[in-house]
Amino acid sequence: MGALSSTEQDAVETASAEPMLAQVEAWAPVNSGTGNLEGLEVMAGLLGDAFSALPGKLNLDDASVVEAVEADGSKRAIGYGKNLHLTVRPDAPVQLLLTGHMDTVFAKDHPFQALTWLEPGKVLGGPGVADMKGGIAVMLAALKAVEASPERGAIGYEVVLNSDEETGSAGSAALIAQAAQGKRAALTYEPAALPDGTLAGARPGSGNFSFVIKGRSAHAGRNPEDGRNAVVAAAELALRLAHSKTPGLSINPAKIDGGSPNNVVPDHAILRANLRPLTGDDQEIAQRLIANAVEQVAKEHDVYIEVHGGFGRPPKPMTGEAEVLFHLVRKAGADLGQAIAWQPTGGVCDGNNIAACGVPVVDTMGVRGGKIHSMEEYLIVESLAERAALSALTILRLAGGGA
Repeated sequence: MGALSSTEQDAVETASAEPMLAQVEAWAPVNSGTGNLEGLEVMAGLLGDAFSALPGKLNLDDASVVEAVEADGSKRAIGYGKNLHLTVRPDAPVQLLLTGHMDTVFAKDHPFQALTWLEPGKVLGGPGVADMKGGIAVMLAALKAVEASPERGAIGYEVVLNSDEETGSAGSAALIAQAAQGKRAALTYEPAALPDGTLAGARPGSGNFSFVIKGRSAHAGRNPEDGRNAVVAAAELALRLAHSKTPGLSINPAKIDGGSPNNVVPDHAILRANLRPLTGDDQEIAQRLIANAVEQVAKEHDVYIEVHGGFGRPPKPMTGEAEVLFHLVRKAGADLGQAIAWQPTGGVCDGNNIAACGVPVVDTMGVRGGKIHSMEEYLIVESLAERAALSALTILRLAGGGA
């Protein structure tokens, strides 16, 4: 381990001693799937109680209402749970942003609801234990240690714990962008990219699109030539997009909704697709590919196509400022006896949105664990204390002029 000042040593010990495991054991059995508004309300209340131990102004903010396209082409407003928003010392010289999410991918009726010790005292399995109720516990422990430090006056911060990260943060994107303004750096508490603690570096962007194809119905036997087959047009659009791949762009046509009885030419269909560009230039290429494919298919099949959706997660390249922040985290890890590395990953998160605001971010400051988004999700318990110490030291060093 490297040399720590007495102030840093105190903060590290304070953060590591927080009852994080007990918090995870209390929070993870609360089902807070993104669509379970009742469960999210309970979770927001528990987190509000926990984060009220910190000073500042704490609110539970309403999410923005988002429009979704149904399988029949109609549009429906989707509501999300409230977002916890804490502001502490907004006039301090160093301003940071810390983010996490209270929602999970496990719906209210999902069979994965309970905690199980996979290795007693060492490895805990359960919904959201790693992604990311363990990460929220780590964040809170680090901030409580910072508040106990004599250096706290130099640090101001905002915390956003949103309720819709797992579905793209459409209802909380505006709040995150607002909170990112004027921040020196940001830390997000997604689980480590690998069980050994490796951080996620560069990330691609992600865009989710719904292409609503409107054709014309007709009898499949008597006058099919009068019809305009929306399902065939959707299939061709899917193929055009899939065959338009470039080195910096992943395209996944994922689902086609629509159709009609076999004796009717279908007059509507909806193609769902996800596109992941590596860079901003790749995103522009993707937008041109979409426009060209839609224009060509609409013309050749004599159908009307509406495009809904967009790139909710901009690409997150490894910038010079981000590298400086990563090196600061690695040095803090080295001084704690933790080997910290990072690598690119294909996943996306709120770190993408924060980076797009011009704020350097390390977005995998959460626990070590694995198999997230599955019924085998697990948390390595010793990583709670490790990562809380890492965060507390990183925050103090940012306040002291680092990064």
